[in-house]
This record gives sequence, C-alpha cells and structure tokens, in this order.
Amino acid sequence: MTGKSGRLIGFTLTAGQRGDAPQAEPLLEAFEPGRIGTLIADAAYDSDKVRERTQQLKAKVCIKPNPTRKTKKRYDKKVYRRRNRIERFFRRVKECRRIATRYEKKPENYAGLLWLAALVTDLL
Repeated sequence: MTGKSGRLIGFTLTAGQRGDAPQAEPLLEAFEPGRIGTLIADAAYDSDKVRERTQQLKAKVCIKPNPTRKTKKRYDKKVYRRRNRIERFFRRVKECRRIATRYEKKPENYAGLLWLAALVTDLL
C-alpha cells in the first residue's frame, strides 16, 4: 500500500501462491475513517467487501471493474491513471535484487529489507 506520493505506508507478506485481493481488507483495517481520500486499485481488488470497507472509511473508490463482474461498476479513469505511482514504486523496489528474488527466507528479514529498499528508493 502506498500513499499519495507513491511511498510505502504498509504491506502484508503472504505466500507466493496467495492472491492479493484477500489482503486488502486487513490492510484497510489499520486506517480510521477519514484518513484515506481515495482507494485506487486494479481489477484484482474489485470485490463488494473491499468497496464496502472503503466506503465505511469515508473514502472514494476508484477500482477498475473486474472483467468477470456481471454488473460493471463505474470508475474515474482520470483518477485511475494515478495508479501508475504504485507500479513505479514496485519497479524501483524490484531493482534491488535481494527483494526481487527474495533471498531472505525469514519473513521478518524480508520485511525489513523491503522497508529499507523503500526508504532508499524514496531518497534517490
């Protein structure tokens, strides 16, 4: 999860075969109502639960509709374009070989290196 500026503000480590969408709700639990302006996410996070939780946080939802959804939800394409900041963050962090290939086997060590890589890439 990244903030407006594309800086890392939180994450959850999971096994590689687990999907991203189930992690959205626990990450959103960390926020109080009014702290998030807009949730921008890709189609993988398009679920009614994520949308409801975001609305409970009094935030706007900008999630591209999943192609398998029967009734397509509307989203602001202009706002959705800002999602590239998130993708740019992951590109910068994956330039760190230890992060991209996950040399660290212990989750605590990997999480620490991920925070460090995020900090260093923000400073550059």
